[in-house]
Amino acid sequence: MRVLFASSEVFPLVKTGGLADVSGALPAALAESGVDVRILLPGYPDAIKAAGAKKAAGVLGDPFGLGAEAVLLSGKLPDSGVPVWLVDCPALFERVGGPYQDSQGRDWPDNALRFALLSWTAAHLCTEGSPVKWRPQVLHANDWQTGLAAAYLHAWNVIHRPATVFTIHNIAYQGQFPPDMVARLGFPPEMYAMEGFEYYDTLSFLKAGLFYCDRITTVSPRYAKEIQTPAFGCGMDGLLSHRASDLTGILNGADYGVWNPASDAHLAHPYAPGDAAGKARNKAALQAELGLAQDPDAPLMVIVSRLNDHKGMDLVLAALPNILKLGAQVAVVGTGDKPLEDGFRAAAAAHPTQVAARIGYSEPLAHRMMAGGDMLLMPSRFEPCGLTQFYAFRYGTVPVAHATGGLADTLVDTGYDTLMTGKANGFVFEHCNVGAFQWAVERAVGLYARKDQWAKIVRACVAQDFSWGRSAALYRDLYKSFAGNGKGKKKA
Repeated sequence: MRVLFASSEVFPLVKTGGLADVSGALPAALAESGVDVRILLPGYPDAIKAAGAKKAAGVLGDPFGLGAEAVLLSGKLPDSGVPVWLVDCPALFERVGGPYQDSQGRDWPDNALRFALLSWTAAHLCTEGSPVKWRPQVLHANDWQTGLAAAYLHAWNVIHRPATVFTIHNIAYQGQFPPDMVARLGFPPEMYAMEGFEYYDTLSFLKAGLFYCDRITTVSPRYAKEIQTPAFGCGMDGLLSHRASDLTGILNGADYGVWNPASDAHLAHPYAPGDAAGKARNKAALQAELGLAQDPDAPLMVIVSRLNDHKGMDLVLAALPNILKLGAQVAVVGTGDKPLEDGFRAAAAAHPTQVAARIGYSEPLAHRMMAGGDMLLMPSRFEPCGLTQFYAFRYGTVPVAHATGGLADTLVDTGYDTLMTGKANGFVFEHCNVGAFQWAVERAVGLYARKDQWAKIVRACVAQDFSWGRSAALYRDLYKSFAGNGKGKKKA
């Protein structure tokens, strides 16, 4: 089976969050299972370099009249060797800053054109006009940045087209742009309607993906149900409820080739999963690196996250004074909303031996946090799947998290019964408020002092297996269930 996997970021070529981890690991797992998969992403300069993409696979032209021709470059994903195509258009992708924002955190003003070109290319590669001979049987698009791909296939009335899958990684990000972009991007005006990609007087890339694709997936079973409700659907719950029979929740996986404490090059002291002595050495090294007190008995709580309210970081700051009174240490790595960044900086300045804040994402430090931390704090208000809890499990770091989305699907709260049966792998709170979060932390600190009980929880964590092979098999079955008939489902 031939699958074109389109994404705006792919680890290790470019990463801002979990989408990159999924987009690097899932195609690799699909390839291992025998799927002929190709990845498509924008031609960011660093990504082109990392993929070794020096060869032009074909010319894409200038579909939006930018006065600059786009070229399809061919490379490979490091380690896995999965073929990668990059849309090389320097006018849109060669710039200082991140994939979506400039160095000041402002969205690029031409994001509509940038990611419309990615979507246009994904669709173009499925047609007779493609510059390459390889044709996908399935086009798998991811998040709003590729949401227009299926819409282009519909607009072009492509008869023999691939089946289309659209995966929601986080429904809160929707790619909304002014209606004058409809004609600019080459769409007929009739598609700008409620039965199309119009969303409250904007062109929504996300809605386009949800409306025009054949199947919708999201990254955990619980989240698939949650997003059909007003509380979690971010305005798309009506459409998703209407398409419930086409919506599937498939839990993400973890790339244990990257996240493995026994072979992790980022660690000062690699250790086998579950090796308490090895973890203790990494804890001491992390405390030294971050300037925290060298206290092996102080519970070290780590945060590897975007710093925003969605992730519940305001709850952490609100509960922090009481957490510190328990004798715990808190270490943060991440970037996000400035008030929250400033709040963690201020806490670190006021309590330098108990709080460390490293603002700005660092992949090596994230690995050392997982290895050195005793607990991972994830008080997310919503969490489509979560990947960091998978990594924490493998490194023997116990999650403290809100019961939502994939966190609810993968965590078993520590109580008398679950502890006795060896199923407890975290501390979970149901109501997302400061009091409930703080009580979960207090329970964790209390059991941390009882080393025999804590060791049982760590053993349960390490025993979890969320390898990508399981998820890839479910995606492969989904592809086979509706692909191969020569054309995708036509929309009314």
